[in-house]
Amino acid sequence: MSLLTAEVHVALTELLHGLLSSDNTQRSVAEEQLTSDWLAVQPDVLLMGLVEHIQASGEASTRSFAAVVFRRMATKSKKLPGSDESRELFLTLQPAQKIAIRQKLLQCLETENIPQIRHKIGDAVAEVARQYADGGENWPELLQGLFMASQSLDAGQREGAFRIFRTTPGIIEKQHENTVLAVFTKGFKDDDVSVRIAAMEAFASFFGAVSKKGQKKYYMLIPEILNILPPLKESGDSENLAKGLVALIELAEEAPTMFKSLFRSLVQFSITVIQDTELGDSVRQNALELMATFADCNAAMCRKDPSYTSDMVTQCLSLMTDVGVGDEDATEWNTSEDLEVEESDLNHVAGEQCMDRLANKLGGQAVLPPTFEWLPQMMRSSVWRDRHAALMAISAISEGCRDLMVGELDKVLDLVIPALRDPHPRVRWAGCNALGQMSTDFAGTMQEKYHQAVLTSIIPVLDSSEPRIQSHAAAALVNFCEEAEKAVLEPYLDDLLTHLLQLLRSPKRYVQEQALSTIATIADSAETAFGKYYDTLMPLLFSVLREEQSKEYRLLRAKAMECASLIALAVGKARMGQDAVKLVQLLGIIQENITDADDPQSQYLLHCWGRMCRVLGPDFVPYLAGVMPPLMKLASAKADIQLLDDDEQIATVQQEEGWELVPLRGKMIGIKTSILEEKHMAIELIVIYAQQLEASFEPYVLEIMEKVTLPGLAFFFHDPVRVAAAKSVPMLLNSYKIAHGPRSQPLAKLWEITVDKVLEVLSAEPAIDTLAEMYQCFYESVEVLGKDCLTPAHMATFIESAKSTLEDYQTRVKKRQEDHQDTEDGEEESEEVIFAIEDDQTLLSDMNKAFHTIFKNQETSFLPSWSRLLLFYDTFITSDDPTQRQWALCIMDDVLEFCGDQSWSFQKHIQQPLIDGMQDEIPANRQAACYGVGVAAQKGGIAWSNFAAESLPALFRVCQLPNAREEDHVFATENACASIAKVLMSNASKVTNVPEVLAAWIDTLPVVNDEEAAPYSYMFLVQLIEQQNPAVVGAAHKVLKAIAQALDAETLQGVTAQRVAAAAKHLVQSTGINASGID
Repeated sequence: MSLLTAEVHVALTELLHGLLSSDNTQRSVAEEQLTSDWLAVQPDVLLMGLVEHIQASGEASTRSFAAVVFRRMATKSKKLPGSDESRELFLTLQPAQKIAIRQKLLQCLETENIPQIRHKIGDAVAEVARQYADGGENWPELLQGLFMASQSLDAGQREGAFRIFRTTPGIIEKQHENTVLAVFTKGFKDDDVSVRIAAMEAFASFFGAVSKKGQKKYYMLIPEILNILPPLKESGDSENLAKGLVALIELAEEAPTMFKSLFRSLVQFSITVIQDTELGDSVRQNALELMATFADCNAAMCRKDPSYTSDMVTQCLSLMTDVGVGDEDATEWNTSEDLEVEESDLNHVAGEQCMDRLANKLGGQAVLPPTFEWLPQMMRSSVWRDRHAALMAISAISEGCRDLMVGELDKVLDLVIPALRDPHPRVRWAGCNALGQMSTDFAGTMQEKYHQAVLTSIIPVLDSSEPRIQSHAAAALVNFCEEAEKAVLEPYLDDLLTHLLQLLRSPKRYVQEQALSTIATIADSAETAFGKYYDTLMPLLFSVLREEQSKEYRLLRAKAMECASLIALAVGKARMGQDAVKLVQLLGIIQENITDADDPQSQYLLHCWGRMCRVLGPDFVPYLAGVMPPLMKLASAKADIQLLDDDEQIATVQQEEGWELVPLRGKMIGIKTSILEEKHMAIELIVIYAQQLEASFEPYVLEIMEKVTLPGLAFFFHDPVRVAAAKSVPMLLNSYKIAHGPRSQPLAKLWEITVDKVLEVLSAEPAIDTLAEMYQCFYESVEVLGKDCLTPAHMATFIESAKSTLEDYQTRVKKRQEDHQDTEDGEEESEEVIFAIEDDQTLLSDMNKAFHTIFKNQETSFLPSWSRLLLFYDTFITSDDPTQRQWALCIMDDVLEFCGDQSWSFQKHIQQPLIDGMQDEIPANRQAACYGVGVAAQKGGIAWSNFAAESLPALFRVCQLPNAREEDHVFATENACASIAKVLMSNASKVTNVPEVLAAWIDTLPVVNDEEAAPYSYMFLVQLIEQQNPAVVGAAHKVLKAIAQALDAETLQGVTAQRVAAAAKHLVQSTGINASGID
């Protein structure tokens, strides 16, 4: 029964027909009517009318379209009357209207016979269910209706129920597990394959919404799930098998150990799918992806399986031979100029990517043996695809197997280098690829030990008759040369540049472009040694830049700009002479003539300006007037964000480059990332200008701070923009400080605006890694402003932010500990968890530096605010986590160092942690504790003198540990040595046996690593030498050796080094020992 009048239905029917019209004008009119006459004025009537059309229309197309429009309209936001709050449209309806619509939707779902329409009605039901779930409200009749539908005699009804469970798992998440188990068990055994697959997909979605602890209740379903797949393979049902494998991939990502008891069988089944060439490529690749997911999420389980690694390596290599079908001699491949053709869905690419993942997750010990069982015979094969696959496999595994392969590079290169002379062009290309990848993955070793083998083999490849191979050989040289030292490259520069100059004459534009990139990289690495070739190359580049060129030559000119500016950076302003000015003027002319938004020269120009600023220094200032306006336009750009209402819009945006789609509460948000990337790049260049030009950049500082930097700190659409903005703050402040003076009114005014915003983002920043950057921004800015730049209000705000940050950190740590307790034996930490721990460690480190900088500049005035966090320090300093202990120890060191005798007020919080810290098993914590004792002696006054003297035995024990001089421990040892010196310099009256202590201290020398600890130790030694102290005179040989070691290690610099050297000379003269005998 309709709740609306016939007139409403007629009007709505006309509207739907208009929206479906192929006539653009009619459709635009209908869209305007939908917005102004229905959505804005009578949204309740619109939604009710659409549901009644779904229910009663005799036209299938109308029912289908009405369901689509209903789902779109139900998600529209609407402001609540008298409030700034918005809610989704359906939830703003009156209770009775919502109930009526819900009932009608369920009736439609039950009575619709056409599967495609029923699916769209199900999507509408799922959308309403999501809104209820998100709002914490219930739709009681839905769950009962869906459970009934899942038991229906109609397979379509059963499938529809599981489809809704899949899209809105929250509606069953809180149900008793026995009920859920029963529903899914029945679904997995359903007679209809579509229902079984829908049940699998629904279970995967549901399982992901359940807590880790709750997931274990459903492990028992895995045998039933896996039983669905073999019949699909036997019947050749690739489509449904592919869907089932995707559901398994989602489950494997959530809980790989759930499959542990059946993993052997699953591996065997998946391998048979990958092998079966009768099945479609997508299903074979899904089986490969499933197996790779287990390597990603539980490498230990994969390593323990007797054949997992060898089977997977074999199948990957087999897939990698599926390349170049129908193009045996590579004619088509070589004539193609689209070098970036999309190949991600091809078997050989899937195999390469999987090999890379296996190597990175399982490691060289597991992957190398089965791989190298195959590679030598593949390289000897008469089939070019086998040789190509072997070389691409080397490229794929070298990063993950680096630690083992680096010692076997001779053997690997014996396989790769001959391939550069292979008769087949694609094999030669793969050989270049392998050398390029190895040059990156084994950076340093490849360049230092194998430069002759690599360069003398790959330079001749630049003469190949195939342009694609010429280009790829040049690209491989980029990888090699960007990691090479100047001395390594210098002997080869003539040969390299002769060949690359020849490539600049190639008829293929992409070869010319790559040659320019390679020359630019060589210039960057060769530095001043490149000056020899300047007169040959720069005129050629100027010629390219001066030519009027058509659109297709823009990238070539952009590469020429890049090359010219990198050469300028390599040879310097003096070598360029007037060419530097000519180049800048040329860049200016090019910039003035850029009119198209997609012109690649724009981005290249920005970087070129940055390089020329570094080349010219202050001489670049006159060009800022032309450089800054386009830079400011990019840096101040707003985010381009679109709310995508339907699948058609989403599909359109997906086809366009430079967009990222983000799901948000059942909707899809499109963000134009290309704009954000340009904004990020522009702000990074501002940092370079401020850093290079300092006071000369002052005229731009206020505008940048107001329009770019401070808004950029809260630009939550793109993390890199916020990071770049944070890095620009101290640089801009420094420009202003140098221009106006450290205590000037203009600087104070700018700081007043800036510090409030920076403090604000310390509480608002959501990303942990970016929050660390914000703390760095804060402490570097305080460092620029200097002494007493923070008011009590600033310090109080900082402490509030720090308190909130530490509370959030503790919550994250607790959550990780709880999750870790739920993991199975052998299950390794996910990359996500490892990165999260690293991010937290970085955050604590940058917070520490912030506290250090505040104490350094505010001294005791910071103590009242700081003391509000004592509970955190006391908790952290006794934590089982060494990172937390180190964090607290370092802050206690700052209190001792910068607050003098007032630090004694906190001795109950400091003394015992320092005593315990000197015995800590973690070297960094011993170092912090030893340093703390030293500053207590040096800065703490009489109050700390007894404690400092009593700590001497503990300091000596640190120096006497068996591993005291090993790399990881030596900084703790040297800090203990320096702290003993500080105690003896400042508190000798409290030490009862000074001569014995001095003699023992000399045995703790030398200090040859820590440049901060060395001056204290050796200046104390100078004092003892000048006093002709018996301990020094009696151990003169030992003392002179320690001095020689420190001078040789350069831990002593400048005046300190001179004074120590003079004292050593005095000691030699006064004792008469033979200094030449010191080894």
